[in-house]
Amino acid sequence: MSQKDTCDIYCYDEPKVKRIKGELEKEDITSVAQLFKALADENRAKISYALCQDDELCVCDVANIIGSSVATASHHLRTLHKQGIVKYRKEGKLAFYSLDDEHIKQLIVIALTHKKEVKINV
Repeated sequence: MSQKDTCDIYCYDEPKVKRIKGELEKEDITSVAQLFKALADENRAKISYALCQDDELCVCDVANIIGSSVATASHHLRTLHKQGIVKYRKEGKLAFYSLDDEHIKQLIVIALTHKKEVKINV
């Protein structure tokens, strides 16, 4: 006889479910999902990691780091900017990008630490 990973009842702890649903309705989970969706692309994750290593990078340097064209790097940086992950400043014809705040760096560091721990525990 095999075990199922589903419940045979409708709701085990209804007060807990109602409390958590109420808390969930107060939060902007859609924005959180969009943030992680932006970071889910490998190139954008690489860019975010690169910006954790240095405070600011030019678009052309980002392109070299991820091994892409400047146009592709710019596209990814625009996506990251729209999601509030990076900010930029112009200096003549150059565009320099940096992480929008320390929280993004923390997310990247935590994700990498988690992945290393998962590999150890497997």
